[in-house]
Amino acid sequence: QVQLVESGGGSVQAGGSLRLSCAASGRTSSVNAMGWFRQAPGKEREFVAGIRWTGGSIYYADSVKGRFTISTDNAKNRLDLQMNSLKPEDTAVYLCAARRGIFNVMSGQYDYWGQGTQVTVSS
Repeated sequence: QVQLVESGGGSVQAGGSLRLSCAASGRTSSVNAMGWFRQAPGKEREFVAGIRWTGGSIYYADSVKGRFTISTDNAKNRLDLQMNSLKPEDTAVYLCAARRGIFNVMSGQYDYWGQGTQVTVSS
């Protein structure tokens, strides 16, 4: 089992920045890919960014390219998401996820999930 705990959410005005972190524990050696997803009220969970747990390949949703940066710190078992130039449409609960298989953008393909952290961007 792998446990994931997110932190760093909050409220910010449009154009501001936030940094989310996801602390991983347990059998992290079984993890191949990790990702950030978000879910706004009344909307489906959507992919935001993904990365190989050991580094290398990185993927972003078109809506966040150039504004968000995903990174890992394997020594600390941590996954981060730096979010800049935030927009009101970025408002959502952000969730960290881990997968034993190769990277995938489909939320249903992930094996482990954190509880989520709220990000609210006001105009």
